[in-house]
Amino acid sequence: MKKDIHPSNYREVVFKDMSNDEIFITRSTVATRETIDVDGVTYPLVKLEITSSSHPFFTGKQKLVDTAGRVDKFMSRYGNRKKNN
Repeated sequence: MKKDIHPSNYREVVFKDMSNDEIFITRSTVATRETIDVDGVTYPLVKLEITSSSHPFFTGKQKLVDTAGRVDKFMSRYGNRKKNN
């Protein structure tokens, strides 16, 4: 293997899902400014909006989104226009 090709700042980092406050610790080189204490150890913190613990595909829970109102609004604005050639 080639020498000196791996990053020097490879360390344990906490990733936190902000939607359900679940955390997991893994190794990463991501740059962070925040830290968090987990079991008496201080780790760099990366905040995530969604992870496999909160994503509807992995949890099986689907969120209902009201698209009918948006579609009706779009059709009332732009749906009745004809193409001008």
